[in-house]
Amino acid sequence: MLALHRTASTSLASAAARRAINLKSTNRVSHATGRKCKSTTAATNSSGGIMSFPKDHPFAFQLMVATTKTSAADLLTQTVAERKSFNEIDWKRNGIFVVFGFAYLGGFQWFLMVHKYRQWFPTMDRFAKLPFAEKIKDTAGMIDAAKMVVFDVVVHLPLMYFPTYYTVKEFVGGNSWNPVDWMKDGCTKYVNNAKEDLTAMIQLWGPSDCVQFVLPMHIRMPFRHLVSFFWTAYVSFTRGAIESNEEKSV
Repeated sequence: MLALHRTASTSLASAAARRAINLKSTNRVSHATGRKCKSTTAATNSSGGIMSFPKDHPFAFQLMVATTKTSAADLLTQTVAERKSFNEIDWKRNGIFVVFGFAYLGGFQWFLMVHKYRQWFPTMDRFAKLPFAEKIKDTAGMIDAAKMVVFDVVVHLPLMYFPTYYTVKEFVGGNSWNPVDWMKDGCTKYVNNAKEDLTAMIQLWGPSDCVQFVLPMHIRMPFRHLVSFFWTAYVSFTRGAIESNEEKSV
């Protein structure tokens, strides 16, 4: 009887010990799984935050892209097309593109093509959200998109973009501190170069605008800045050099 009692007690103690060990193992696995899930969630949130930044902060994103892209395009032109060494880079000329890229391309173009276009072309936001198959069926949206293209190549680029670029060039590279001189000298140079500038502008921005104004809203300005990289390289190569005082007097 006593032997049976001892055997039963030993069995109960062994079972209790096994349950305690299993419970500890389960807790360790649960804690490890919890830590892994937290790490995975944190990594996912971090990755999602980076990837969603352009959509969540479209103005800040395109402002950074516009400034960096414009400076980089000029540097590429100077070092590759013009074969300058790093020590020969014209940083004053590059400053023209930094100022112009930040203030005009990143700032004013956003105001024009997002805020003002939204007022002038009321179907813009709705049309931008549609799938492409639905866009081509949306007559009102297609008409507004066509109007945006026409406004860009007939009004914006020839009457706003080029005069501003040449004025900024005089502001950075000229010797006068009189804004009237910047505008007068800049617009005079624009008039002299208008035929060549406007021909190149139509050839690039006409087709590009037809794509830009059917894209989703948060992609439109980054797409424009991507195309503008190559346009800026062209402008840098053909119009970027700052004239010396001797050249200006000729």
